[in-house]
Amino acid sequence: MVKSKKSSPQVLRFPLVEQAEYADSSLFQHAWELPRYISNNLIHTLRPYQEQALSNYNFTQTQIKPSPQHVLFNMATGSGKTDLMAALILYLYQEKGYRNFLFTVNTNSVLMKTIDNLINSDSEKYMFTNNIEIDGQHITIQQVNRYPRIQQENTLYIKLATVQTISSDLFTLKENTMGLADYERTPVAVLADEAHHYSASTKSEREAEHTWESAISKILTARDFITGNGEATKKNLLLEFTATVDFDKDTIYNKYRDKVVYRYPLSQFMRDGYSKQVKRIETSASDDDKMLNVVLLSQFRKYRAKMENVSSTFKPIVMFKSAKVAVSRKANNRFNEIIVGLNAKNLKTFIERQQLLDSNDNAVLELAYRFYMRNEADLFKIVGEIKHDFNPKNVLNANDASGNMLEKGQYQALNTLENPNNFYRVVFAVAKLTEGWDVLNLYDIVRISEDAKANKGATMVEAQLIGRGARYYPFEIDGKKSYQRRFDNDPSNRQLILETLHYHTMNEPQYLKQLVGSLKQMDLPTGKDTKNPLEEIKVKSAFKKTDVYRNGKIYYNESIDVPESYFDSIQKYGIDHKQDIQRNLNYGSREVNYQAYSDAVETKTISVPRFDDRYVKKAIQKLEFYHFDNLRQFVPCIQSMSEFIYGEHWLNARHLRLFLTVPVEYRESNLTPDEILAVIVSLLKEYQIKIQTGFIKKRGTNRFIGYPIRDYLSDYKKRVPEYDTQTQYDKTQDIKIYEMDENAFYVYDKAIVNRLEYELIERVKGHVLELQAKYHEAVYLFRMDETMHRESAKSDALKLHQYEQNPEHGIHLTGYQPDFILFLEDTNDFYFQIFIEPKGMSGERFEGELWKEELLLYMTNHQAEMEFADAESNVQISGLKFYTAGDGRGTMEQLSKLTGIQSTLYGTKREHPYDMGAEKDDIKPE
Repeated sequence: MVKSKKSSPQVLRFPLVEQAEYADSSLFQHAWELPRYISNNLIHTLRPYQEQALSNYNFTQTQIKPSPQHVLFNMATGSGKTDLMAALILYLYQEKGYRNFLFTVNTNSVLMKTIDNLINSDSEKYMFTNNIEIDGQHITIQQVNRYPRIQQENTLYIKLATVQTISSDLFTLKENTMGLADYERTPVAVLADEAHHYSASTKSEREAEHTWESAISKILTARDFITGNGEATKKNLLLEFTATVDFDKDTIYNKYRDKVVYRYPLSQFMRDGYSKQVKRIETSASDDDKMLNVVLLSQFRKYRAKMENVSSTFKPIVMFKSAKVAVSRKANNRFNEIIVGLNAKNLKTFIERQQLLDSNDNAVLELAYRFYMRNEADLFKIVGEIKHDFNPKNVLNANDASGNMLEKGQYQALNTLENPNNFYRVVFAVAKLTEGWDVLNLYDIVRISEDAKANKGATMVEAQLIGRGARYYPFEIDGKKSYQRRFDNDPSNRQLILETLHYHTMNEPQYLKQLVGSLKQMDLPTGKDTKNPLEEIKVKSAFKKTDVYRNGKIYYNESIDVPESYFDSIQKYGIDHKQDIQRNLNYGSREVNYQAYSDAVETKTISVPRFDDRYVKKAIQKLEFYHFDNLRQFVPCIQSMSEFIYGEHWLNARHLRLFLTVPVEYRESNLTPDEILAVIVSLLKEYQIKIQTGFIKKRGTNRFIGYPIRDYLSDYKKRVPEYDTQTQYDKTQDIKIYEMDENAFYVYDKAIVNRLEYELIERVKGHVLELQAKYHEAVYLFRMDETMHRESAKSDALKLHQYEQNPEHGIHLTGYQPDFILFLEDTNDFYFQIFIEPKGMSGERFEGELWKEELLLYMTNHQAEMEFADAESNVQISGLKFYTAGDGRGTMEQLSKLTGIQSTLYGTKREHPYDMGAEKDDIKPE
């Protein structure tokens, strides 16, 4: 029997996940790519972890025999499980032939949200494109109460119901409901959301017949007795989705051990930057004071967002959480009284009193107080704006008598709070906000203390609420959105204001202990919002006395301006646009690519006689990027869309000819206008990427400039984030302070780095003696922390810019500052500067960062191309491949070869698996 996992959560094993990961990393396993019929028919672009979840599921369905009927996706709240479900519906329709889908939920609120997600094409939350098209066929989605016996072609049938309704229909004979015979007659794929609610038998309550779990189980096994070929052999499928599953319990772990197909915990989701940060404001203030404090903070967020040039639609939401509906209504009334009675004089008095009371602790409130006191002359105007924004008409009490705020008429208002036409700033509610609420611009949650409980059940509800509120709000800055945090470690406090959810709660030790325990159980990293002091990092005095510090230089390549007038043709964006367009037809369920399939599929090239400029114009209409106002931002030389479409330096659409590669048996007469249009849409999407990445206002050169080390390696200050609810899932990004006084090769007295960065420092340290034996004058490791010069013009100078002619991973406008420089000098005044960058292999952004590694390696392999502004001929600039955990990519081996050192640290080269002489198969992650 499996032992309790409470003491050792890290030993949990999930075979499906492990097999999929192993196959994904195998050189002999063909990598699965997201099919176009999924990406082209979803509104949102799937994130890397969502694609990985799909890839894992595809592995279970194609590589495991028999493929599992029942799987579980264990993914964090806010990670986009509904987007994944929409993708899986398309996958199961196209790849497995499923037409009937049953979507089960636990509450009506989640049901209503899901109808908007999957059925209601007029909703802002709809997941699919308005015209779902697969293989040139228009696909229709129909919501049904019962699957029709005679089913239409190209139609998806989705039944959405609460699990209670499904169970009742299954066990109680009624007319016009779906009984077991319906699930036996035709194959059904069940998508069970918030699946942790369905495990009645795992809560030691097993009732053999009429539990929800029993109902779902009967549906899953309804067709297991059927044998035969084709459609008849399809079994019912069950795909469960939940963020909340207690694998510490033996019964839960035993049930799901062989069913978990993908895991993406909340802590990893947050560390990958897809959420807000979470801070707790623990205060002994009264509820009245907390109300006014949160108003001041929320309004300060709005002002600060305006100063940061954030879109004018930015609207931070406040939620007041109460234990009971009556308490919520009472708090609502009191809040309205406070706003009505507010004036400039009593606001100033309140702030001065709070500064005296709270001067020791809350960082973000202190920022707000200082802002208002600096603008004391404008307090009258500020109060007027507060009264306007927090007027009772902008306050929503979303409770009915049962406390189910999403069940009744407030649903639409609550689920459109990000909409510019929705003016609500405040929501009052009880605890029923834990599921079914997808608001993104919630920034403050205030716990009303009256009648609030401090037991484990109550704090777990609060933790779940915090988890939902942590969803990232993709606000626009200068017209650009981001779906990941922008300002981590930014000393200007933008992250604290714009990317942090604050939970305002009471300062009561026993309650806080219980709350922290619940947050840990949820795997949700949080910390107190305290005035976390800036740590000072100083250049060592011994290093300041060296000739390297006084006279040495660090080199970065020069960048030059590229005028907009340069981009006067489509070729200037790196697009090889020709009059004869040669493309591959998306034929059947795969794209026929001559190079990829020439050995397996005989192809031919056909001319498309019906092709003309109308297809180009129609494709442009379908792609938002090509709307003139947007396109002009990247193609400033065009004066009209007509010029872009017909101009000889641009698309030249009237003179284009289209040739398609198709299977030899393909008949030209079968080619449809929709297929031709799909080819041109695909082509223009490729052009879009090249236009966006090719429009560069600064470009790097091969001319390197030396910057005095004494001017650029300076003392600086940095905050160390603290999380008191962090779990053991993955702490590679923990940032800690390491004292470095005893490490003479490291030029700072402290290293404020994460685990991977510290590992790299230790790896370099292991080679210092060897390096010093060859480079007698100097062996130093510089930590190039962007915090050093973030507020000065110096930060732009110390960056590398691409200058290679044909970069494999695209041209990137932004400069790049590698984290470390290894500086070497020998007795012949030869200077060797080596850039080193650590990268977490598990990070979702790794692929997108490979252009940086490409630049580093380009410098190493093209030394002869480098020119130096100060005519230095005794300088060598190189870069290493990314350093990953355990030196899994052999970066230290490359360093050894590059510097010409011999391994003396471990004796022979084969004695240490991480050393430079290890064979690739010997290198294992730690």
